[in-house]
Amino acid sequence: MHRWGRYVAAYVGLAALAVGIGWGWLGYAMWTLPDPWLALGAPHAVSAGAGAGLAAVVIGLTRLLVPRLAWARQLHRDLRPVARGLGPLGVVALAVFSALGEELLFRGLAQPLVGVWLQALIFGVIHQGPGKSRWVWVAWATVMGLLLGLLFQLTGSLVGPVVAHALINAVNLTYLKHHDPDPKPSRLGGLLRQR
Repeated sequence: MHRWGRYVAAYVGLAALAVGIGWGWLGYAMWTLPDPWLALGAPHAVSAGAGAGLAAVVIGLTRLLVPRLAWARQLHRDLRPVARGLGPLGVVALAVFSALGEELLFRGLAQPLVGVWLQALIFGVIHQGPGKSRWVWVAWATVMGLLLGLLFQLTGSLVGPVVAHALINAVNLTYLKHHDPDPKPSRLGGLLRQR
């Protein structure tokens, strides 16, 4: 089994656990909120569009921040090993299943029970990773948990948070894999190769 296959299996288990508790034990549908902040005629479509828009902003911010800010470069360095061994199928599988598992658990199950703010904080804290930038990653994930939670609360649909989460993960995993935040200096703009 590929390394990413274990992650996918864990996220499928996470989704099954969330659905089992939410639907089976607590008895509520996890894809929708009964009392969203906005009454929309097509909540899933609006949520999906807003999720895609949120993803575009976050992906754009990533490209803007990594070359310019030391903390963003360090976070990129620390997260890069996760993406290093992933091929295109691994990137897509990890992005989709992490989005489904985490959104079902945090927004679908936890948010109706503990609220937007607390689920975001828990989401952030469990994203503590290795390296010097662990607390930056916690802060970033907390903000993302809050934004995804607000999107769910506004529209009443979990579709947008899943779309945003999957797009952000897919594009940013690819960026992590292919972008070195510390490029090696080259002579004459790369015309002369270093040996």
